[in-house]
Amino acid sequence: MKIGCVKEIKNNEFRVGMTPDNAKSYVNAGHEVLIEAGAGLGSGFTDEEYAAAGAKLIGSAKEVWDSVEMMVKVKEPLPEEYPLFHEGLILYTYLHLAADRPQTDALLNARVKGVAYETLIERNGSIPLLAPMSQIAGRLSVQEGAKYLEKLYGGEGVLLAGVPGTPKANVVILGGGSVGTNACKIAVGMGANVTIMDINLQRLAYLDDIFGARIQTLVSTDANIEKAVKDADLVIGSVLIPGKSAPKIFKKKYLKEMKPGAVFVDVAVDQGGCGETTKVTYHDDPVFIVDGVVHYCVGNMPGAVPRTSTIALTNATLSYGLQIANKGLEQACKDNDVIYSAINTYDGKLTCKNVADSYNDEYTDPRSLI
Repeated sequence: MKIGCVKEIKNNEFRVGMTPDNAKSYVNAGHEVLIEAGAGLGSGFTDEEYAAAGAKLIGSAKEVWDSVEMMVKVKEPLPEEYPLFHEGLILYTYLHLAADRPQTDALLNARVKGVAYETLIERNGSIPLLAPMSQIAGRLSVQEGAKYLEKLYGGEGVLLAGVPGTPKANVVILGGGSVGTNACKIAVGMGANVTIMDINLQRLAYLDDIFGARIQTLVSTDANIEKAVKDADLVIGSVLIPGKSAPKIFKKKYLKEMKPGAVFVDVAVDQGGCGETTKVTYHDDPVFIVDGVVHYCVGNMPGAVPRTSTIALTNATLSYGLQIANKGLEQACKDNDVIYSAINTYDGKLTCKNVADSYNDEYTDPRSLI
C-alpha cells in the first residue's frame, strides 16, 4: 500500500503523524511511504532520518495526497485540505467530527474512509489512541492553568502550591477519566487543594484509592459543580463522550460567582468544549476573559510539546495502522473487529453513532458495509 504523511497546517501544530521509526516499520512490512519534505521538523525529525528509514521525500503536500491510498496524520484536515480528498482514501487521524460539520460533509462527499483515533475502543473499554494525548493534555492543563493564574496574564496572582503561611490554590477537575486523572496527578504533585468530580461512583472510588486523603471526590451534579467552582482558582474541564459533543456542564452563570482572575482550562474543546463560554483558541493567542474568568481553550494542547506528543501518539497508532496497511481496511476490520469502532465515514455513509446523533443524521453500522 502507498502510505502518506504530510506536514500539519493547523495553527502552531508541530506534531507529525509518523516518526522515522514508524516509516521504517511500514517500509519493512512492504509498503511505500511518502513523506512531505519538512513534515517532521517541528517534532525534531529531519528529512534525512526519514530517507534513511526508506521513505520517499515529496516536495508538495498535494502530491502526497494525490498519490497515496492511506494518509496518516495527527489533526483533522482543514478546509484547504478538503479538495485533496479522493474516493477510497483511508484517512487515519484524529477527526473530532461531532464539532465539525463542514469536515464531516467533505469526507462524506468525497467518500473517504475516515478512521478516527478518538473513537477506537478496545474490548476492555479503553480508548488506546486517545489515551496518550489525554495523558499529555491532562498534565499540560495544570501546567498552563498555573501559568495563566499569574497576574501578567489576567489571573488572580495565585501560586498553586502557595508557601508556608499562605493558602494553597483550589483546583476543581470536571471529569475523572484519563485527562482528569492526569490533571489530578500534577495538581496534587504541585501541592494544590484538589477536588475531582465524575458521574461514575466506581471511578470516584478508584480515584479515592489512588490519591486518598490528598483529594476530595464529589459526584458531578449541577449543584456540586456550582458550589465547587465558587471557591476555585483553577477549573479543568475534562469531560469526554467518545465521538460525541461534550456536554456543557460548566455554565456561563457560574462565572459571575467565581473569583476574579480564576482560570478555566477546557480540555474538551476538540469535541465542542464542556463550557458554555468556550471558543477555540490557539497557542499564539491562547486565552480570553469572560466575566473576569480567564479561559484557556486551545484545541491542540499537546502540540505545545510536539516531540513528546508525537512519540507517545505514534507508539499507540502504529500497530493498528500496520493492520490496516497490511490487510486493507476491510480485512483488518474482519480480523480485528475493534477497528470497526474507529470508522467514522465509509463510502459516503456516517458510520459512528455518536457523531450521527450529534447531527440527528442517519447512522449506518460499518459492519453492514464491510
